[in-house]
Amino acid sequence: MFSKRKTKKSTMARKLITVSDMTSIPSEQYRTIRANIKFSQPNQDVRTILVTSSIAGEGKSTNAANIGVVFAQEGKNVLIVDADMRKPTLHHTFYLDNILGLSSVLSRQSTLQEVIQETFVEGVDIISSGAIPPNPTELLASETMTSFLAEVKDLYDIIILDAPPLLFLSDAQILSNKCDGTLLIVNTGVVGKAAVIKSKSILTVSKANILGVILNNYKIKGSTYEYYYGKE
Repeated sequence: MFSKRKTKKSTMARKLITVSDMTSIPSEQYRTIRANIKFSQPNQDVRTILVTSSIAGEGKSTNAANIGVVFAQEGKNVLIVDADMRKPTLHHTFYLDNILGLSSVLSRQSTLQEVIQETFVEGVDIISSGAIPPNPTELLASETMTSFLAEVKDLYDIIILDAPPLLFLSDAQILSNKCDGTLLIVNTGVVGKAAVIKSKSILTVSKANILGVILNNYKIKGSTYEYYYGKE
């Protein structure tokens, strides 16, 4: 029987490869993604980055967490926000509670300082989703959300927002218009071409600044590693 500690360590290794194995090929690919983000918009200050996908199960939350970590490893002060107020997972990744969070701030029940949580990764703070509200779409579309983004920009160098999938929900579409840039996660073998094209169309309609697409779990022939590629 495995101990709880061993289970947690194996879970962290699986989700936060940039912490558990900084010299691995996937970790290097996340650093490549970081560089691509910086160089894709040389004349723009991209500080609020939305991470989303077409459907659930494509690895958007894992990618959001690892991208945040590599920015922190570069010396940036990073905030990762769980903006998926329907099926939040970010607090599990960092072993934190989810009592207060984004929904608490947007419903004006808590202050920003009350919901920020430090993590075991130096330079990375987290705001979990908070209690699941009855009206997540309205909260994300509110002026309070716009004010929230402006406020965290005064405190952090990089803000990563983990958003719900694009198809069937309007949450990520709304947020993409409020953020400086958007990354679309595409999981190889999980999502079809038509869904990806539809997602790109949704982002275009919302006037999102699409930074690129991350092809997740793409295995190069002859390699035992699953690669993570950022493509402009």
